[in-house]
Amino acid sequence: MRQIRQSRKLHDVRYDVRGPILVEAQRLEAEGHRILKLNIGNPAPFGFEAPEAILADVSHHLADSQGYSDSRGIFSARTAVAQYYQQRGLRETAVDDVFIGNGVSELISMVLQAFVDDGNEILVPAPDYPLWTGAVTLSGGTPVHYLCDESNDWAPDLADVEAKITENTHAIVIINPNNPTGAVYSKQVVEGLVDIARRHDLVVFADEIYEKILFDDAVHHHAAASAGSDVLCLTFSGLSKAYRVCGYRAGWVMISGPQEIATDFLEGLTLIANMRMCANVPAQHAIQTALGGYQSIEELIVPGGRFYEQSKLADRLLNEIPGVSSVAPRGALYCFPRLDPEVYAVDDDEALVIDLLRAKKILVTHGTGFNWPEPDHFRLVTLPDVDLLEEAIGRIADFLATRR
Repeated sequence: MRQIRQSRKLHDVRYDVRGPILVEAQRLEAEGHRILKLNIGNPAPFGFEAPEAILADVSHHLADSQGYSDSRGIFSARTAVAQYYQQRGLRETAVDDVFIGNGVSELISMVLQAFVDDGNEILVPAPDYPLWTGAVTLSGGTPVHYLCDESNDWAPDLADVEAKITENTHAIVIINPNNPTGAVYSKQVVEGLVDIARRHDLVVFADEIYEKILFDDAVHHHAAASAGSDVLCLTFSGLSKAYRVCGYRAGWVMISGPQEIATDFLEGLTLIANMRMCANVPAQHAIQTALGGYQSIEELIVPGGRFYEQSKLADRLLNEIPGVSSVAPRGALYCFPRLDPEVYAVDDDEALVIDLLRAKKILVTHGTGFNWPEPDHFRLVTLPDVDLLEEAIGRIADFLATRR
């Protein structure tokens, strides 16, 4: 019989956060082992719950959420998003500039399907959130990775960005605050990236899902503010992380800049939005309440708050392991430590994290899974409470002691 095979479009697509490492974790769980999963930024399993007002509002609107909504999203949600950006200095933002989606992940895929032609090059940071690389590839484009500089707090190397541009480059992806590094870019860096886009006639895709998770003196700067009226900018954000509702899949993309030059593209995006009918309607009702209500995230990101204390503890404990160094995260929910190649001879970082999983029942993600070019990093989620996090990193330290 003829073998049924996956589409060739998938041959260069990877999403290692849930790849072979998760398959192995599931196999071990089936054998009865308890696995501590530090591979995905999912707050719910670690005791984080959504604000009661969000749960109440979604529940209240269930009865009138049974039909399809406008494919761009319900009016109240889109209005709340538009007003959110107006309050942050983007005063020209209008309701029609907003599309609601089933999380940022869906919107990334929708936007790239509407934007990318076969062979178009899209600049993507390295390391990156791997959905960007995978979605560019699946849409027929070519992801071109520009380096972020670990010695400069993981800021993008602007010279490397410029060097990677060709006549076929069409857009640049900015992930700020950054997943996986926890970097929060300065205003100068954001302006530098946008200025490159301006000079080379590129569209900016700004992934800002962690914009509310900032530590100490870190300040988030919207790329759209620097893009102004002459650079088309698509800003992606949502409720998953800051409001602890990953499963609701409530995100948005806001379009700013010279939309008059993008009429054809936006018609394509509307077509794709129509084809998927609409985003999850009950979850859309959470958006207005979340953005307009009490911002409980602020309790979590200051000294004494769980996000803050866990990030600081993880950074300190990782740096205490011989041969391990970690740049202190200034935001987001991760650490991205480096294994000194002179201490740890690692040729295959995926094999290393699988060995860690089997030995210590800790699941982390290897650095090359985030399109980092060398097998010398891994990403650790900092969501467990301080006691569990201390135990987990202790297990990692014990494992690494056998590999030095």
